[in-house]
Amino acid sequence: MIDCLTQYYRCPEGSVRFSPKGPLGGTSGYFQFGQGAVCYGSYYGQRTAESPAGTLHDALHDIEIKDGTVYLPFDPYEVVENLRREMYMDDWRHGKPLSALARMYYFVRPALSIGVRRRLQRVHFRGWDKLPFPRWPVDCSVDNLLEQLLLLSLKSSGVKRIPFIWFWPEGAPSCAIVTHDIETELGRDLCATLMDIDDSFGIKASFQVIPEQRYVVTREFLDSIRKRGFEVVVHDLNHDGHLYRDREQFLERVAKINAYGREYGADGFRAAILYRNQRWYEALEFSYDMSVPNVAHLDPQRGGCCTVMPYFLGNILELPVTATQDYTLFHIVGDYSINLWERQIELIMAKHGLMSFIVHPDYMVTRREQSILEALLGHLVRLKEEKGIWTPTPGEVNRWWRQRAEMNLVEKGRGWQIDGPGKERARIAYASEKDGQLLFTLEAEPSRIDQPVALS
Repeated sequence: MIDCLTQYYRCPEGSVRFSPKGPLGGTSGYFQFGQGAVCYGSYYGQRTAESPAGTLHDALHDIEIKDGTVYLPFDPYEVVENLRREMYMDDWRHGKPLSALARMYYFVRPALSIGVRRRLQRVHFRGWDKLPFPRWPVDCSVDNLLEQLLLLSLKSSGVKRIPFIWFWPEGAPSCAIVTHDIETELGRDLCATLMDIDDSFGIKASFQVIPEQRYVVTREFLDSIRKRGFEVVVHDLNHDGHLYRDREQFLERVAKINAYGREYGADGFRAAILYRNQRWYEALEFSYDMSVPNVAHLDPQRGGCCTVMPYFLGNILELPVTATQDYTLFHIVGDYSINLWERQIELIMAKHGLMSFIVHPDYMVTRREQSILEALLGHLVRLKEEKGIWTPTPGEVNRWWRQRAEMNLVEKGRGWQIDGPGKERARIAYASEKDGQLLFTLEAEPSRIDQPVALS
């Protein structure tokens, strides 16, 4: 039961003690665990809700603490996995393919103008703002659940603080990555312009390249990206929206996708239109994926992983998309500003999470759109200068998160030290409780992060 907590925080296993309160029911449903943590899973001695709408039973009322152990009426590992892997979605649980209407739309989509697509999508997304779960514009149910469990660990053990390995290198309070999905020949030809804009702010991004049908991908084009310090990621096979139509076709296409990954020297993958089926990811021969939204109310495939932190899917590291895409911002929400992005950034930074942005070269054609990208990059630079956020490429995040996952805290005398490759960049942090909230303090530079983290 404790694996999800120790993996998330990289804290010593002996500092947390949980046990099941009793046998869990066979039917999964919704409940909550304190404020801000909607859960989906099996439960002991209580009927769960079939829908996340309305008032949910709070599992905090059913916990017991005895002899230093917290007895839970649910399995936190099951709940965390259900949320991250979007197993609460009916289509996922039953393996339903895309609807005939969706398949038809993506068949004719390349011939549709942005104006026509925008009108159709607005009809499709009607009522999105009324969806109760995941919570818009950022859902932190997984992060809030694990924070609440860490608070319970402090209470049950009687210790004043619990050590853990801080989330980001050099004690950075949060992380931000910028990614560029290239959908058309026009977008490909605008990549140099976007690299110029990114470089003017000192931020390197990744470019997601479609291998077949959309445009010609030459070795010279890929080299032009890498020589400037940017990264190449494989973006689907042909961006027709049919990658996950059925298992047989998926495996056929993935064999080609993996081959392109080797040819391009790409460690990362992203599916077209953020379509995904996390149960099939074992077929992908990539180190990391960037196809899962945090909240997918305004994506064709709804759901969301409900966390702002990277997480492992077997051997693949998922870097979730935690901010609204530029196309959605401009053409669905109708906002040509960074106001929504700033709001999402604030919520993600409150959890010390990963801010992940998708900006398409295809929609950066005029100075109006380019000025929005410049405003976003300028805001990230200010956060880097004033708050110390980390602005790496996705590949750098992948390498760091894998190193952190292999690090351990070991006692040395009366203190702790980090053991493992990359430890020179890692920092020890301490979790303590103040007024019912978690207080995170860095050992090396406590002034950087000495502030409470609200569980809301």
